[in-house]
Amino acid sequence: MNAVPPLQERALAALSAAMPADMFLTDDEAMDRYSRDWSGDHYGRPLAVARPRSTEELSRLMKCCHDQQIHVVPQGGLTGLVGAAVPTYPGGEVVVSLERMNKVRSVNPIDFAMVVEAGCILEDAKRHAEAADCVLPITFGAQGTCRIGGNVATNAGGFNVLRYGMTRELVLGLEVVLADGRIWNGLRTLRKDNRGYDLKQLFIGSEGTLGIVTAVALKIFPKPEQVETALVGLQSVEAAMQLYARARRQCSDLLTAFELILRGGIEIAINARKDLHDPLGSPYPVYVLIEASAAGRVDLRALLEGFLADASDLVLDGVIAGSKAQADRLWLLREMMVEAQGRGGRYLRTDVSVSISSLAAFVSDALDALAKMHPDAIAVTYGHVGDGNIHLNIVPPVDMPANRFDDLFHATEEVIFDVIDKHGGSISAEHGIGRVKQAAFLKRADHLTLELSRRIKDAFDPKHLLSEGRILASVEGEAKGSE
Repeated sequence: MNAVPPLQERALAALSAAMPADMFLTDDEAMDRYSRDWSGDHYGRPLAVARPRSTEELSRLMKCCHDQQIHVVPQGGLTGLVGAAVPTYPGGEVVVSLERMNKVRSVNPIDFAMVVEAGCILEDAKRHAEAADCVLPITFGAQGTCRIGGNVATNAGGFNVLRYGMTRELVLGLEVVLADGRIWNGLRTLRKDNRGYDLKQLFIGSEGTLGIVTAVALKIFPKPEQVETALVGLQSVEAAMQLYARARRQCSDLLTAFELILRGGIEIAINARKDLHDPLGSPYPVYVLIEASAAGRVDLRALLEGFLADASDLVLDGVIAGSKAQADRLWLLREMMVEAQGRGGRYLRTDVSVSISSLAAFVSDALDALAKMHPDAIAVTYGHVGDGNIHLNIVPPVDMPANRFDDLFHATEEVIFDVIDKHGGSISAEHGIGRVKQAAFLKRADHLTLELSRRIKDAFDPKHLLSEGRILASVEGEAKGSE
């Protein structure tokens, strides 16, 4: 086990004595799975792992940590991609895992709301909603592992943002334990509540730096009675954007997903699994995966067929799934592309956004710049068209030595971010900032934004003990930088 400095050892001993004996893990082997995230790129050994079973237990824990000056980092399912939940503070951090706080407290199909503890796995929460003939629309590949508290702390996006919005737009209320152990109870299911500042919005997307979310009140919706899925091939990203504009008008609010995939992504998917084949008769430069859903008496199949028939000037070929199994196969292309793109090794993940009207120009400019400046980079491009979010990832060539990866990733990320700046976009659409994007964020943020952000952090966590060094530079780091 790693040596713990005497001062921290005494603080941890005081913490352990004040809390239930089975709350803490301190053995290296037991703590290993809390030391790295899903990406495999980030690693840090915790001082200890605390696993509270209730909000009250977490409150006592945080009060003790506050009194003992112990740094803390909360963890959910560790599916984040920016290193926010991995312990890294130079003096060490106690991991607070929410995995035991995993209950669905209530589902109300009249309020169309559910209350879920932060450690509940997203897929479990979705199943409880479905049992009440409702749907919780937060949807992405990691839903079998990620936890609701992490979804809120990172303002998670996913496939259905087009129709339902980011997680922020689905949160009705929160329960939060603050850095000093106090419990803020904003856990309400009111649709209208205009009493002063909307404090819950500060915690959503704060990546665990302002408080630890313990429970969430979420909007749920009537379960769709019909879901139709189609995959179409097009000549260009520009054609995909024209198709999207028409889809928004002709399919209205029934459109739930509109996913862009360039040809390279399809090839990655079909090469990764022998049971996957080219989905259309011929290869096309660009594909769009479309999903629409509806309840009630609308003939959704006829609507989608009519829309695609009217778009024959743009759509070169396409298929509409004839069953749920066929729809799942179409979505599997999207999922396998993401899973297999790194060939089991390291690759650069970017998560950027531009205005929807600029998306085609951004993709063209970014790919052209990469081809000119770094022709050895393999660019994998896909994204959520309806919210302007593109993932332009870089895979090293097969013959590139591993010791050159970091240089390639740094150089290509700079190219992509420069093009994002040109188009007035964001370097982080849905993954957050954490530690990985911190330097790029600080480089681009204006002085007033940073000043106001620092004041918010100081107000909620004046001792800077909670997820210190994520999003904003740590106080110690800033002090060193000013010397």
